[in-house]
Amino acid sequence: MKTFRRDFLEVLKEAENVVFFTGAGISAESGISTFRGTDGIWNKLKPEELANFDAFLKNPDRVWDWYQYRRHIIDNSKPNPAHLAIAEMQDYFKSLSVVTQNVDNLHRRAGSRTVYELHGNIERNYCIECKTPYNSPEFASGGKVPRCEKCGGLIRPDIVWFGEMLPEEDFSMSEKAAEKCDVMFAVGTSAVVYPAARIPLLARRFGAYLVEINLEETELSPLANYVLLGKAGEILPGILEEVKKFKGEKPENG
Repeated sequence: MKTFRRDFLEVLKEAENVVFFTGAGISAESGISTFRGTDGIWNKLKPEELANFDAFLKNPDRVWDWYQYRRHIIDNSKPNPAHLAIAEMQDYFKSLSVVTQNVDNLHRRAGSRTVYELHGNIERNYCIECKTPYNSPEFASGGKVPRCEKCGGLIRPDIVWFGEMLPEEDFSMSEKAAEKCDVMFAVGTSAVVYPAARIPLLARRFGAYLVEINLEETELSPLANYVLLGKAGEILPGILEEVKKFKGEKPENG
């Protein structure tokens, strides 16, 4: 089992508020490393050619079909040990939030209760005209873009596309969580895509102990108090075991 630095364990032992900032790397361990196959039409098109509003208006069926392909991959994936360790860890701290750049909903499926989704959720959809939500799995089963039952408008995935603003409430709550946390874990993210990348930097600025968990060093590494290189699905269960040792019984709010 991996051993961890004493200063990190001491900080974690006293911590009450913890935030996990997660990116594509944590989902890659669930088999969601890419949304395009090695062949076929999707490998010939860049995500930015499909994941923007103008592309959707120009060819809504093609964009919808691409997201159906992505949904199929996600539907056949499961939360991995990293997601599950984060979800279990929330029972040992006064507050634990997940701020994610991922759209796959794996954190909630793993059992995490407080999740802020900065780039949307692929399991949700809404009408571009009247904003009516369409979230049932059966609704998103066809290959042709559906129309709103109320106004006839096109239905789009509830994803933040290129050029669009992040969801205001989720981003605001993420900033507040970052300002209050004692420990911030940046997991599986290069933290270079703004404005989401501000979250770990904000936590550091407000005095949080910043831990990076990644396969390799990133631009965030020099700012981190502690860098753990390796798979999140192997490192986080080890951290969970340490938490269990010194936290003992779960707090009443857990």
